[in-house]
Amino acid sequence: MPRKFSIALLAALALAACNEEPAQTNQPVIKVRNAEQERLHTLDAFNLAIALKHAIYDAGYSCKRIDKAGFVGPYQNLDEWTAHCADGKTGRDWAVFAGPDGSAQVRDCKDLAGTGIPACVITKQPKGSFGSAS
Repeated sequence: MPRKFSIALLAALALAACNEEPAQTNQPVIKVRNAEQERLHTLDAFNLAIALKHAIYDAGYSCKRIDKAGFVGPYQNLDEWTAHCADGKTGRDWAVFAGPDGSAQVRDCKDLAGTGIPACVITKQPKGSFGSAS
């Protein structure tokens, strides 16, 4: 009888342990960055518009003229930028995500709602004008 009791006790303890979450430790967050990500922060408005326009075209979209752009903020290991393309009467807002591997991902700002990705709101504007190099 004691053996059956021991087995039942061990089984109960094993089941009780299944619902316990492991203790969380403060793991350091490692952020990988590259020179291209850092360089975007140093560009004036004219050159930032060129860089963002290249990313938009490389993603298969069009953009006739960028009249407003800037840094939105970090998102995971990416830097989020936004650009307003003055195409037609309304234009279009783009989110451009610069990755630590030199890649760029482009999304229509309208598609970000409800995804948890920061909205296309500029937090840091570049110096200068979007119309000419400064």
